[in-house]
Amino acid sequence: MISTVEKVLFLKSIDLFSQIPGEDLARVAQIAEELDFEGDEHIMKEGEMGDSMYLIVDGRVQVFKGARMVVELGERECVGEMAILDSEPRSATVRASGPVRTLRIEREDFYELMNEKAEIARGIIKVLTRRLRTTTAL
Repeated sequence: MISTVEKVLFLKSIDLFSQIPGEDLARVAQIAEELDFEGDEHIMKEGEMGDSMYLIVDGRVQVFKGARMVVELGERECVGEMAILDSEPRSATVRASGPVRTLRIEREDFYELMNEKAEIARGIIKVLTRRLRTTTAL
């Protein structure tokens, strides 16, 4: 079980939240639910409706578009962040490469935070922009 203090320190190390003061990250830590996945377990499936994002605490995940693996992500990366911003189906399947520990943040809770803290909205725009640049470079 990850303590609130450990969650705050972890969140501070992620681009999405790096510009947010520690005291404000305590609120994010409160809404972040710890979830563990086993190897080959699906974290999300392409085409399903999504309402949450996952921050990878430990382990690695593989991201698939159809049957093609497009990227492998690890510690301090986030997946599912697009579902936080819209109500569209998941754009990719994410599968645990081995044991994975995550923090899950639900859309409704995240919207409340973005209304309170503009820095969070700016952080997610930064992450999405970087992902778009990476995707278009492929």
